[in-house]
Order: sequence, then C-alpha cells, then structure tokens
Amino acid sequence: MTHPIAPSADTVAPAFARAPRGVEETGLPFLFLVELLIKVLARRGQLKLPELAGHLKLAVSVIDPLIAFMRTEKLCEVTRRGGSGTDADLAYHLTELGHDRARQCMARNAYAGPAPVTLADYRRQVALQSVSDLHVTRADVTRVFDDIVVNQQVLDQLGAAMNSGRAIFIHGLAGSGKTYLAERLRNLLHGDIALPYAIMIDGEVVPFYDPVQHRISDDNGAVSSDTGAIDSIDKLRSIDLRWVRGVQRPATLAGGELTLEMLDLRFDPNTRLYQAPPHLKANNGMFIIDDLGRQRCSPLELMNRWIVPMDRGIDYLSLHTGHIFEVPFDVVVVFSSNFLPERLSDGAFLRRLGYKIEVPPQTGAEYERVFRQVCQQSGLEFDPDAYQYLLQEKHDREAVPLLACYPRDLIRQVLDLARYEAKPPVLNRAALDWAWHNYFAGAATRRTAAEQHKRIAGPTGEAERERRDSVAPLNPMKANS
Repeated sequence: MTHPIAPSADTVAPAFARAPRGVEETGLPFLFLVELLIKVLARRGQLKLPELAGHLKLAVSVIDPLIAFMRTEKLCEVTRRGGSGTDADLAYHLTELGHDRARQCMARNAYAGPAPVTLADYRRQVALQSVSDLHVTRADVTRVFDDIVVNQQVLDQLGAAMNSGRAIFIHGLAGSGKTYLAERLRNLLHGDIALPYAIMIDGEVVPFYDPVQHRISDDNGAVSSDTGAIDSIDKLRSIDLRWVRGVQRPATLAGGELTLEMLDLRFDPNTRLYQAPPHLKANNGMFIIDDLGRQRCSPLELMNRWIVPMDRGIDYLSLHTGHIFEVPFDVVVVFSSNFLPERLSDGAFLRRLGYKIEVPPQTGAEYERVFRQVCQQSGLEFDPDAYQYLLQEKHDREAVPLLACYPRDLIRQVLDLARYEAKPPVLNRAALDWAWHNYFAGAATRRTAAEQHKRIAGPTGEAERERRDSVAPLNPMKANS
C-alpha cells in the first residue's frame, strides 16, 4: 500500500498532523463545538467522556472545556454510571434547557457525527495527494488489462491519457466495451488517500466520508513514518482522528440518472443535512459519466457545467444560506458515449477534452479470442465450425460488427436453452441460430424493410429525413418541454 505524498520537513499534511489538544487547535469555533456536542447528546443520550471523545474523534482535553461550559449554562448534568468511584464513572446527559437548545441546533443543521475539519485543511490535503501526480506506465496498463482482449492502440491512448491530467472522452458503438474499459481505469489509480468525515464551511457542516464510495484499502498495514503514514498504534492515537486514512482513490460512476441538480451541494429540508455532489466525493480520483447523451438534461448543458472546473481545477458550490465557496476539482473526468464528440458539444468544450478515444469493433482475431475465453469460462467446448458459421452466416451476411459484448451474450442464451432442455450445452449451428434470433429479434428483417423504404422514398425523402434527424434534439424530454 502506498500513502499520500510525504510531507516536507516544514509542512505536515493535515491528515497526519498532531491531534488537537485544545479547542483552538481544532480550527473550529468554541460555540460551534458546543452545539455539536449538544446534538450528539440529544441523539445518543447519556454518555461518558471517553464515549464522547470516540464519537467526536476529539481528545478528552478538547471536550473537557466544552462540558464545563455546558454545565455552567445548565445545558447538561452529570451522573455516576459504574462503581469504580472515579471520574471514569461520570456520564453526561442534557437538561431540559439542553434539549431545547438541541432542537434549535437541529433545526439549522442536524449533523451530529465526528467533528469536521476546516475547508482550508481539506484543500491542502487534496493538493498534497493530487491525482495529477500519478504516473501510469505501459507496464501498469498491461497489468490492469492483461486478462481481457483490447485493441492495443486503445490501451496506449488510455494509458497516455491517464498521465495527462485532462478529461477523457471514450466513444464507440453500443456494446463495444466503453463502460467496462472506463471502469477498469480505476485500477490504474494507485496509492491511498486521506479524507475527512465532514467539512465545516461558514458554520455549516457538510458530511463527506461515504463508506459506500470511499473504500478502505485491503492492505492498510503500517509503513515507515517518513511517508506520513501511521506506523504504530501510539502514533495513531496521537494524530487527528477526524480524518479517514488508507482510502482507495475513489472512482464514481454516474449514468443516465445524472442531472444538473446532482452536481450542486444539496440541503435536504426534511433531514436538515447536506449531501455533497458526486464529483466532490470523487476528488483525488476518477468521475465517470457513462452513456453521455442519455441524461435528462442536454449534453451541452451538462458539459458546460464542467468547463470552469476542468479548465481551472476548481469548482464553486453554495450553501442553502446563499454563501458561495470554492472547492478543489482534482478529478480525472471520463465521458463515455455512443455518440461522436462533435455531436454532443461545441468547439469550446471539445478543446478541453484532452483525449477523444474511439473503441472500434474488434478484429476477427480479437473477436475469436474473446469467444474462446467466454466458452472456457462457461465450461462450453469451443467448436471452430460453429464459430465460422456464426461469422459468415450471421455477422458477415447481416453486416453486424464484431462487438465485445456479443460472445458473452450469445453464449449465455446457448446455456439458457441447454438448462431449459435439461441437456448438456453444445455449441452448434442450431444453438447459435436460437441465440441469434432471440438476441437480435429480427434485426435483419427490419434492416431489409428499411432499405426497401429508402429506395421507395427516393433521394429527396431520404435527404429530408436526414435533415430532420440533424436538427432533432438528443434529449427526448427536452423536445417535449
């Protein structure tokens, strides 16, 4: 496992700085921490001091003055819970006045988790572990894609693109393997990062750490302290626990469900909690926008949203109070689409796309390798004669390109038929005819009918149809608005 960039002798990464010993060292206002403590006690009830420290990820020395202030203001009371006769038995709970204050605090922002870090510290940490500092080599690409069949030129383009720090646009026919390749790129994001449980911005708290999206590395062992990593339990206890360390670089995938609203910081008026946008959570990693052109907003609107972040490496978000703030945009953005890039956006945006990579149909040799692999994985004996029949009588005769998805999908149908008939699966012409007919559902017949209609309509009718298609919007919902 590798860790965030080692801090220099005169600079300590916020995630590896010494744990705050007093309120001032947290960077958070005293009254803010008091209100956070009130909300925690309101949610969890009676707690001892070590339990509060564990929940807030703060030292007891930070919490002590907060508790003292709350007792002075009659916001909490202390009772004994245990028989040791020491301060370890002391437990704290809210008074009626404390519960009233908790309701007021919850009405503004209901966050009651670990203490947040400041926005300034978050920015510093993102810069120290920037994804732009990654170095991807041919050996890395070979290792990551060794078990799949991919055009070598496409692999070389993807590898170089990962070193560019710029956006990547992957396009090709549906079923060519674009999404699969884009998701595989995440394995090139080597090195772990640190990120906060939450961030305080202008008095508001934005929850950040997402256990679904932010995965802890499997190899989270101790390493030398000169990398800024944790090398002992004692050191773990002495550093700021408001940060989650040893997190794999994130790779977030968004598809047709993506909307412009999802790219903004959202505040839920019911839960009184903020939800960070997916590209913010993807910082120091990768954000994949799949099936571009099928979202509920137009591709042009979606891409225009990214112009400033991609160009300057920063984004601007706003709180529900109206406060606008700047956040880092340290993300490898990968667009994947069935459409040509020129059809989706204008020249201003296309210039900001570092690499426009086409995933073409497979060659005959590549397609056969994939077919053999799928047969082997499925426990199905490869039959050269049946395979040649598939190529000549199906693909060639019906002009169907050799796409990476077809071997798996067709062989699955062969296996389905064998299970239905309670027979061992066999790759032969009859089984392939069955699978082909189900999968393409008379596509050849429809194609023939379309060609006949084209001849009847003549060149004028075809030209008019092409003209209508060229001006028709990609987004059907936009057309109806």
